[in-house]
This record gives sequence, structure tokens and C-alpha cells, in this order.
Amino acid sequence: MSGPLEFEILAKSNSTSARVGSVKTPHGSFDTPAFMPVGTRATVKGLLPEQIHATGAQIILNNAYHLMLRPGDGLIRDLGGVHAFMQWDGPILTDSGGFQAWSLADTNQFDDDGITFRSLVDGSRIHLTPERSMEVQNNLGADIIMALDDCPPSVTSSDRLKQQRPDLASAHETQIGKDHRRRLVEAVDRTTRWLERCVKSHARPETQALFGIVQGGPDEALRRRSAEQVVAMDLPGYAIGGVAVGESTEAIAATVKLTAPLLPEDRPRYLMGVGYERDLVDAVRSGVDMFDCVLPTRNGRNGGAFTSQGRIQIRNARFREDLEVIEPGCDCTACVGGFSRAYLRHLFTAGEMLGPILLSLHNIRHFERLMVDIRAAIRDDAWSSLARAWPVLDEGLVEAPGTCGEDLADATTRSAD
Repeated sequence: MSGPLEFEILAKSNSTSARVGSVKTPHGSFDTPAFMPVGTRATVKGLLPEQIHATGAQIILNNAYHLMLRPGDGLIRDLGGVHAFMQWDGPILTDSGGFQAWSLADTNQFDDDGITFRSLVDGSRIHLTPERSMEVQNNLGADIIMALDDCPPSVTSSDRLKQQRPDLASAHETQIGKDHRRRLVEAVDRTTRWLERCVKSHARPETQALFGIVQGGPDEALRRRSAEQVVAMDLPGYAIGGVAVGESTEAIAATVKLTAPLLPEDRPRYLMGVGYERDLVDAVRSGVDMFDCVLPTRNGRNGGAFTSQGRIQIRNARFREDLEVIEPGCDCTACVGGFSRAYLRHLFTAGEMLGPILLSLHNIRHFERLMVDIRAAIRDDAWSSLARAWPVLDEGLVEAPGTCGEDLADATTRSAD
């Protein structure tokens, strides 16, 4: 490799902006479009590395902010880096901690220099600057690292957020004030300034690919402005940030459709924190290559199972005597192993840890199977076949967020799984 990352486009759709590609990193390659399971604290909860590999996942996400707090990035560096630490031999991407400024806005202080957090571990004050974020991620040794960005709130807090985390919703509304666009302008320009500082302080550019993040909310002019500023840095890859913070599915799709073409065609494009099936397909058709989301494992731990027909809640009484597997035809460990819905329901009602493990494995495999079928649809321009194989892509069959046993009180920490 001539640099920290190589991206090759292998096929393009004739009818959309979708493409199939391959990303090569120092710890191996992964196919795109790619879905990354989230392992915030150097673990995908409840799963061994070989089990994650068996789902078809080729790259995972860790979170620099959480690993900085515990066990500490210096310790992980001294123990050989995050790959050796967690015994994962494939590519790893680390998020910078910028999203935590959004999800913990009720307990942090924000200025042009950086973000001052109250530690979730011991309550101490932690000052995270672009330079410190780069130091942490350099110490961790991930293959792809993210610039520290300013992720602003959506124009209004969702009712769900107001119910579950009223202090956070209030903090967001204080940030927005009477002029949401002004807050978006501030975020765009601060993100650019912080990116410049990240580039200057990045100590391992030969082995770690730094991605910049485009902000701008739903504002077309600001998205264009942010993309122009960020792309001017000539980085190995770029991300679309500032979505999945309270907008509707339609608003997310519109923002992605606008932003993706503004990013270089020859670099990977990463949509941060978006994960429902229809959202993924919409983004792929707009030209996005990489995704992450906590939905598969968070739902799995709470009894929610994803299927091609839609989501089910395995705790429901109707599954008490159901001998069918979660989804006939699925090749995940749970389904191939013959574990019935009745048995899985028993595990959850009895509080047995095997239930969350099996549903997490199934759910990750669900999204990895979807990625395989999406890549085939791109190569063959077979979007109608994809829709027939995945009825969940029909808007009418997608349940509203939070109806499948999600941990709503923690649903805002999209990369804290």
C-alpha cells in the first residue's frame, strides 16, 4: 500500500449513484457498501471476535472517547494497540468523540478550543481538543480515524428525547436558541477549524487514514459550504455527519442525497450512525459506502429481532409455543442452530445471557446479509429483486423507532453500544 488506505470501485449501478468497492487497510480489506457493528469499548457486547467474523462483518467501530476514559488510550498503546487488546485482526474505525458532545450536551461545556466533559467513570473533568482526539486515536491504532467535529442538534428535540432525557433535550434547545441556522453555521466553521488542527496533529498518517466530517444540518447551502471546506483538505475518506439526531427518515434521505455527490468519487463515503434498512438502501443509492449503527446489538439485547419482513419482539407471548426459528432461511448461528422462537423467548423471560447473544448474532448477520444483497443489486442493477427479497424496505412495514425493545433512555448515544 502506498498510503494508509486504498479504495477501488469495482462496479457501478447504471440507474443510481450506488457503487461496489473494496477498501484496503493495514489490517486487511473490506467490501463496500459495508455495515460496521459497533463495539464502543473494544467489544461488541457479548460476542467473541470469531463470532463477529462469522456474521460476515469485516470491519468494526470502536469509540475513542469511551476508551480514553477506560481503560485509557495510553494503556492500550502500551499493550500493543486496540487490535491486539481486543483480539480483532480485521480493520477498525474509531469515532472521535464529537458525537458525545451532542449526546452528553447536558453535562459538557463547549467552546472553540474543544469540549470539556464530565467523566462517565469518575466524574472528573476531561478536556477533549482536536489535538487530544488525534493523540487518543493514534494511541489506539485504528485503521480509520475520525476528525473531531461539532455535531449540532436538530431543529427540535424529538418527543422521545424529551420524555427519556429531558435535561439533554433542554440543553439542545438552549444551543439552538432562536436561530438554528446560526448554530449550524457555527458548527460548519468550527468543524473545519478543528479538522485543520486534526490534520496538523495527526502523528501516524502513514498507517492511519483520517476522515473529515461534513456538517450543515438540513441546510443545502451550508452542506455545500462544509463539503467544500472539508474536501479541500484532500483526505483518504469523508463522512456525512450531523444526521440521525432527531430528523425524520425523509429528511435524512434528502440530506444524504444532497451531500454524497459533493464528496470525491474516488474516496470512501461514510454515513455516520444511520442504520435502519431503508435508510441504508436510500444512502447506498445516493453513493454512500460505509455505515455503522448500534441497532442490531441494542435491539438484540432487548429482545428485538430484525427480519426481512420487519422487526419482531421475541418476548411477546405469541412466541411462547413457536417452534420456528427467528427467520427461516437465515444462515446465522441462531437460525442454523435451530434455536426456536419459543426457546429464545424463554431465555429472555428467564434472564439468561444466551438470549441477547443469539439475537445479537442474528441481527448483525441480518445487516451483513442485506449488504451482500445490496452489492449484488448494484452489480446487476437488480433493485426490484432486492425489494422483493427484503419486504422490510417497503415503508409500510418498517416499525417506528423504539417499538422493538430499544433502550430508549440510551438511544441517543448512537455509538455507545
